Amino acid sequence: KKAASLEDYFGGVAVVAFTPDDLEVVKGSPESRRTFLDRAVFNRFPAFLAESRSYGRALKGRNRLLRELAPADLREAFDATLARHGARLWIRRRALMAELGPRAAQSFDAIGRAEGKAAYTYRPRGLPDDFDFDAADEASLAEALHTSLGARAQTDLDRGFTSVGPHADDLKIQLGGRSARAYASQGQQRALVLAWKVAEIGNLEAHGNVKPLLLLDDVSSELDPERNAYLMRYVAESGAQTVLTTTDGALVSSAAGPDTLWLRVRAGTVGEVAPVAPAEPGD
Repeated sequence: KKAASLEDYFGGVAVVAFTPDDLEVVKGSPESRRTFLDRAVFNRFPAFLAESRSYGRALKGRNRLLRELAPADLREAFDATLARHGARLWIRRRALMAELGPRAAQSFDAIGRAEGKAAYTYRPRGLPDDFDFDAADEASLAEALHTSLGARAQTDLDRGFTSVGPHADDLKIQLGGRSARAYASQGQQRALVLAWKVAEIGNLEAHGNVKPLLLLDDVSSELDPERNAYLMRYVAESGAQTVLTTTDGALVSSAAGPDTLWLRVRAGTVGEVAPVAPAEPGD
């Protein structure tokens, strides 16, 4: 049935998607990691979609006033609204990270290589060093963001955009106590993303009592054999409805069960085919 709104859609079905682009998240931009994080927040807290839209509208309005060099009283009127909506996003992200961060670290350990401990953390930029983000309530977070907006008012005016708030934050991913972006190998970076996705699946099931729909788009060809085997084994054991795409059926065949439907897309035509046998060691 057609969902009446995106909010209804997110509230009615949990989808965990995994694409080759996700494998570049660790070494990508802060924006890519925010999107990566927020996709998980959407799944866990469907109201986050509307809340992030409200923040986006307030941010757009404040930035427009900055570019137009609007009077201070007009700009300051937007600060309180932006701070209120921003605090709500911080609360949502913090709650998600409290659940998902430890799970992702455990998932990384389970992948099976002694590469050091993984850590996934989130702390907003622009807050004082002595501010206890983890313990602050929403009102305190709004007040702290409002103060930061005021302190950076001239800088923002000079640059023409708002430099502090949820839109400027980053998801911190570390391996062995060091920045994964700077020091992790490509294989380690992909293991960190894989661990996050596996943790997200388990977290949704634990808190929503429902298995999410898994959409895995040609990730097997981007993972090394050991990590791909881990992913396929996890998919096979999860019992979740899964849609896999691949250019080589042997890479995903170990995730198949007796009820798996195999389809081939060729020259724009989709047709059912016989199951593909798993690859032999060394193939």
